[in-house]
Amino acid sequence: MRREAFDGLVGDALASIPRRFRDAMQNIVIVVEDEPPADLLREMGMRPPQTLLGLYQGTPLPHRGWDHGNVLPDRILLFQGPLERSATVAHDLDERDLVVAIGETLIHEIGHYFGLSEAEIEEIEEKYWHGRP
Repeated sequence: MRREAFDGLVGDALASIPRRFRDAMQNIVIVVEDEPPADLLREMGMRPPQTLLGLYQGTPLPHRGWDHGNVLPDRILLFQGPLERSATVAHDLDERDLVVAIGETLIHEIGHYFGLSEAEIEEIEEKYWHGRP
């Protein structure tokens, strides 16, 4: 898929996140890259076929001190290749599944921005995407 089309789907997925969370996000950018770098995967202890769909880089809100400022934006990296592969069924890319995969990844990484634990993020994902209590 061309990057412009993928970026449009990222916008669709971002729009599905409740406004109160989007409005609370400040000094953060979403960056799309083709694939996670091999050195990053090694650093995270991942070996093929393991991969990353996304990654939050920055200082979570609860860990910021009163003097936090004049810093480059935090980043959420989305990896287009792995996300597309996760939404491919029988060799055909399903754009609806891709928007869901992007949305789930964004929610996960935005959770890290807000300082949530993996368990808290998983609970939110279950409620938000799967409607489970």
